[in-house]
Amino acid sequence: MERRELKKKKRRKRRRWKVLLFVVALIFLIGGVYLYTIYNEVRTTVNQDLHEDVTSIDTDQTKEKVDNKEPLNILLLGVDERENDVGRSDTMIVMTLDPNNDQMQMVSIPRDTYAEIAGDGRKTRINHAYAYGGSDMAVNTVENFLDIELDYYIRVNMEGLSQVVDAVNGITVNNDRAFSSGPFDFKEGEIKLDGREALAFVRMRKNDPNGDLGRNERQRQVIQGIIDKGARLDAVNKVGDVMDVLGDNVSTNMQFADMRRLVTNYSSARKNSTTYQMEGENFRANGMYLIDMPEEEIQKTHDMIVNFGSE
Repeated sequence: MERRELKKKKRRKRRRWKVLLFVVALIFLIGGVYLYTIYNEVRTTVNQDLHEDVTSIDTDQTKEKVDNKEPLNILLLGVDERENDVGRSDTMIVMTLDPNNDQMQMVSIPRDTYAEIAGDGRKTRINHAYAYGGSDMAVNTVENFLDIELDYYIRVNMEGLSQVVDAVNGITVNNDRAFSSGPFDFKEGEIKLDGREALAFVRMRKNDPNGDLGRNERQRQVIQGIIDKGARLDAVNKVGDVMDVLGDNVSTNMQFADMRRLVTNYSSARKNSTTYQMEGENFRANGMYLIDMPEEEIQKTHDMIVNFGSE
């Protein structure tokens, strides 16, 4: 009797282990299928909806730099596109990622900067480059203006910025002065923003004594907030929402494989962030307010970008 009871107990234990192994296998199978679905959804969105090549960037050279973990320069274009208007790049930021020293630098070029438009020949506001020739001309113009090489560009429709912020469940920024913009009041200090608040936060200019310079700083803060929040995002639960928003509002010359390499080799660069705002002399010509950038300011900015990570 005791042996039969012992055998029954052993069989029950074996059955429990089989059930447990089956449940574990099922969890991994379901999880694997789900993750594979997510993987394909992201890859399809990036390669089909977001991807847009520009001829002025040497992609082979960029891939070599990524493989060698060299610093990368990414042009961020915030484009204000309205109905029946191609739009202008109101935000132009050169973001440099240095994975070896875990640091990131964002340099803002004021939209009214007086510059020659590459491939066009006219000298006017630098943000007109996008209106004249799209992302390709904007990239080429910034490269010529600062005498640098850009590796990637990311264009964001500012009208869709609120959707991007909402897709990552809001962001946190540190506001250096209290102000009101539209229906929103922004207190001084650390504040949380949803999508509509973030759009009002970056667009305010008239009540800022620093004008465009102050607005550019707020734009950099919102970009930093999105990067930080996106890095902590629960991708399994939110990836569908994020991809839908990005597909409607973002274009880039990155392929999905490029993004994977950046996540693998460069994600630590966001840990230490510095910012810089180019400054020049205001003047008026042909009915426009413009900013004349001294050669020493252009050279200083060039040196900051090309030497970033080499100190």
